[in-house]
Amino acid sequence: MRQLTALDAQFLNVETATTAAHVAGLAILDPADGAVNRAALAELLLERLHLSPALSLRLAEVPLGLDHPYWAEDPEFDLGNHLFELTLPAPGDDWQLADAVAEIHARRLDRAHPLWEMHLINGLTDGRVAVYTKVHHAAIDGVSGAETLATLLDLTPDGHLKRRDIPTASADRLRRSGPRPTTATVHAANDTRPTTTPIHAANGTHPTTTPIHAANGTRAPEDAPVHAANDTHPTAIPVHVAHGTRAPEGVPGLAAMLAGAAMRTATHPVRAVQSVVRAAEDLDAIPLVAGIPGAKLIAKAARLVAGDRHDRPELPSLAVPRTPFNGPISARRHLSFGSLSLKDVKNVAKAHGMSVNDVVMSLCTSALRSWLRERDALPETPLIVAVPVAVRTAGAKDLVGNQISAMVAPMPTNVPDPRERLRAVGSVMGRAKRRFALAPATWLSELCSVLPAPLTSLATPAIFRLASMAFPPINLIISNVPGPQFPLYLCGGRVLSYYPLSVLTDVSGGLNITCFSYDGMLDFGIVACPERMDDVWGLLGHLRTALDELLDERVGDEFRDGVGIDLVAR
Repeated sequence: MRQLTALDAQFLNVETATTAAHVAGLAILDPADGAVNRAALAELLLERLHLSPALSLRLAEVPLGLDHPYWAEDPEFDLGNHLFELTLPAPGDDWQLADAVAEIHARRLDRAHPLWEMHLINGLTDGRVAVYTKVHHAAIDGVSGAETLATLLDLTPDGHLKRRDIPTASADRLRRSGPRPTTATVHAANDTRPTTTPIHAANGTHPTTTPIHAANGTRAPEDAPVHAANDTHPTAIPVHVAHGTRAPEGVPGLAAMLAGAAMRTATHPVRAVQSVVRAAEDLDAIPLVAGIPGAKLIAKAARLVAGDRHDRPELPSLAVPRTPFNGPISARRHLSFGSLSLKDVKNVAKAHGMSVNDVVMSLCTSALRSWLRERDALPETPLIVAVPVAVRTAGAKDLVGNQISAMVAPMPTNVPDPRERLRAVGSVMGRAKRRFALAPATWLSELCSVLPAPLTSLATPAIFRLASMAFPPINLIISNVPGPQFPLYLCGGRVLSYYPLSVLTDVSGGLNITCFSYDGMLDFGIVACPERMDDVWGLLGHLRTALDELLDERVGDEFRDGVGIDLVAR
């Protein structure tokens, strides 16, 4: 049993009717002659669920929200609450896939169950299939999310046929549940009479049924099934994976929860002061606060008091300009996805003496500049971007929750020449990284700890909404998550691409860009609020143009991969 940290709990607090705080990924797969199907996914999940704690734990709330919740084993885990299936109507192109996934991505996860879902999506062009998976940000960060994904993937097409066995309490409970028959109820599109068919797991030890809900073009209530656009009847296959009726392991009782909450409330003023002092060391790097007169002097004084003698590089101005994608967001989401050649990006980085991450940031800077110029909305000053940074240590590898910080830096969207812009990005990001290497910023988690838990949960939505209208602290978040440079397989099907999809909030703006390097490509996932960004595919096209601008004669044809961005454009 583990209590959520203030940072973990903050990802719960930000959720409102317009904000869903989960991170997700869209995997495009070769179907492997039909091997990637609902039954195979169900069997794989039941076999490997114990390898990822984030997938088997649910929230245990403290009464009246007096303290942060706890993570607890779900004694009545039901795969039917997590695994779903839908089929796209013909032709099943990328636009339709993006629209269907955007529907699912906009819906919040049910906190009564472990905070994750997986959706198998059939009907794609060329016979491909897609698997969309989302997990609440309170349970994972970018690095642990990649590790969670890795527990389900294999290095060879037949890897899923080999048992991965790591003895844990969760695994023992799954095995003790024993073989159980499973009943599938399928409703045909033209027949409302149920047809009952027994379905058994391939290994005979676990039931493998899942409810199959298809998404249509309109958003459904969070607790309602969603139907396919060309089918008025859902196909529901309930799954029950009973672990018994015992109480979740390690969950404190009501009296213990209230006693713990009372103790932490009583000691909170001391901890709040400590958090403020530690955050003050990075006062000149915190959005909004950095602009207060004297912020740099206060930060230096705080570091001296704390005994930090490092000479940290000074950061440029973090004043946030106004853009169309900043302001309150709606509940709707649009998204686009596509891939760039990692070899081309590496060659640009080598030619200019920069890192791959710097080139990625430069591509995003150029794409945003072009998109804003098309709408006569390009600010005269640089955009301000937050870049999440993993600070997870080896000892915290298996912990559920977040081990992240953030670097905040200006993006030189005001520099017209692409190569000068690239050098400016390298300079700004180099300074930010040197500062972070000297003393990793902890202000994000410290600020989340300043207010007591009950007040934070009540105040966060209002503060975020107000900040988005009056003084947004950043323009957007850009993430780059490193991945494996070799093919991986899911239920025997080769993963062709993996597009990461992240969170939008009022305070971070109506646009998020995330990329994941995988098997020689950089896979980009762009999530936007349609009220804030009217053309999410257009931004993706500008990424390709930005890379072409940098692939000049110095990165000659002998180095060029020749692989363009894999996308569709309207």
